[in-house]
Amino acid sequence: MTPTTDRSDETDLVISRLVRAPRALLWRAWTTPDMLAQWWCPRPWTTEVRAFDLRPGGAFHTFMRGPDGGSSDNPGCFVEIVPRERLVFTTALLAGWRPGTPWMPMTAAITMADEGEDTRYVAHVMHPDRPTRDRHEQMGFFDGWNTCIDQLEAFARTLR
Repeated sequence: MTPTTDRSDETDLVISRLVRAPRALLWRAWTTPDMLAQWWCPRPWTTEVRAFDLRPGGAFHTFMRGPDGGSSDNPGCFVEIVPRERLVFTTALLAGWRPGTPWMPMTAAITMADEGEDTRYVAHVMHPDRPTRDRHEQMGFFDGWNTCIDQLEAFARTLR
């Protein structure tokens, strides 16, 4: 089963960017837990990767800490993995497809495609309803996720 890629202005937030790094390096930075922790949330926040089982139904759990003592606990699971092309994860399910009770219910489809020597990186984040989508946007979705993509690009460019 492939999750939908149909977009809804009512419930979805989308970022499409040209990232100046090879797709193989972006994939490596995304799928290596120690590397993910280095770019996953906007600095000066930090990320602890508590679970990372890269397979459909496998756990994907990050815990972020802010310098002011704030935190964000984000357990979920991977839904789909197409190596070097597509990662889909959700907060609506936990490892083993167990139902979760997320504070921010969403499913994110990250796609990567070659565009010359660079990579077209698309983050398509789906929410269950308009109020949840709007709350995510008001929390700073575009600034936060774009900052993380900037950090991913810079980090991937250090890899060989």
